[in-house]
Amino acid sequence: MSFLAIRRAVALGLALLLSILRFWLLRLRGPLTMEKRALWVQQTCLAILNGVGIHYRVEGTPPTQGLVVANHLSYLDILIISAAMPCFFVAKMEIGSWPFFGKAARVGGTIFLDRSSLVSANAVAGVMTERLKGPIPVLLFPEGTSTDGSSVLRFHSRLIDPATTAGVPITAAAVRYMIQDGTPEEKLCWVGETLFMTHLLTTLNTPGFSASVRFGQPRIYPDRRTAADATHAEVTAMRGQLPLP
Repeated sequence: MSFLAIRRAVALGLALLLSILRFWLLRLRGPLTMEKRALWVQQTCLAILNGVGIHYRVEGTPPTQGLVVANHLSYLDILIISAAMPCFFVAKMEIGSWPFFGKAARVGGTIFLDRSSLVSANAVAGVMTERLKGPIPVLLFPEGTSTDGSSVLRFHSRLIDPATTAGVPITAAAVRYMIQDGTPEEKLCWVGETLFMTHLLTTLNTPGFSASVRFGQPRIYPDRRTAADATHAEVTAMRGQLPLP
């Protein structure tokens, strides 16, 4: 384990400890509204990025309501997008069992989806419908899985339906990672059977990388398939416009 990885691991641990302290201070000050939970997640993600030394750039205007759909490369996406805006994530059920991060996701308002269950998908759609009425955006990765960045997979439309049915705006967002020495983005993508801790160690050992997220314009779509196809094309185009190392 390199000195860089050790330094980053210590910084990550300190950021997590401070986030726990900040959470308990929030609880002492009164009821934890959903808005406060989302802001706590944002502060935690900002602390992690700053502590570990991951630089990021935001292009466009982060939305303040509605549904946001983005490509998915890694758990790092959550840090980058949360730092850019408070939001509620729709995430796979397995994340809920992760040490610390699972608990943090739960108290932060993450909506968990069992991807193999239609019942779960319907329940998640119901929760999304309620959340979309509020002032905090909901973030969805409609590819349904993380990828190696070589392409953006076709967007699944089922969980886009709550937004189109309610007539709320949908914003496309594109995420890209850059490694200064020219190493392909794929190194930071979490795909296949790689264990979380193995990938985390790889990330901590990777010097000189940064991230960009670009937001499109919020739009209202007539139906979920139109929305899925249009935002897929927009995310693909924005990915091509984001800077390379």
